[in-house]
Amino acid sequence: MKSIVKCIRPSTPSDAPRLYEIWRGAVEATHHFLSAEHLELIAFQVKHQYLPEAGFQVVVDASDRPLAFMGMTGFTIDSLFVDPAFHGKGIGRLLIELARRSHHTLYLDVNEQNPGARTFYERMGFRIVGRSEFDGEGRPYPLLHLRLN
Repeated sequence: MKSIVKCIRPSTPSDAPRLYEIWRGAVEATHHFLSAEHLELIAFQVKHQYLPEAGFQVVVDASDRPLAFMGMTGFTIDSLFVDPAFHGKGIGRLLIELARRSHHTLYLDVNEQNPGARTFYERMGFRIVGRSEFDGEGRPYPLLHLRLN
């Protein structure tokens, strides 16, 4: 992995197109439960509202090309997406470890229908502390609420 990752840095506005590619690729690889209609609606919101407005920690390679990103609000990880070409290489772990250095307790929500992400977070030490039948927009995608102490 050391040969892949150069550093973790704050996002810049010019990262947004690449972050969208990462998001889209990761979602298409792991979120098979989304309807096509919901995927397109969420993609529009991510591309035009979330990515341009939020700040992220970005894992980049030697050419400063983003490989993954994480967004946080306070103690909550709002997003963590890794380019599918780099799944299983320890990049997600690096981002969780970065968040842990700043916060003793972390929270996040994971789609119940995304077993790969759930397994990853549980391996990182997160535990289920609650469940919602719907996602944050009221869509029929149950969320598991996780906490790491």
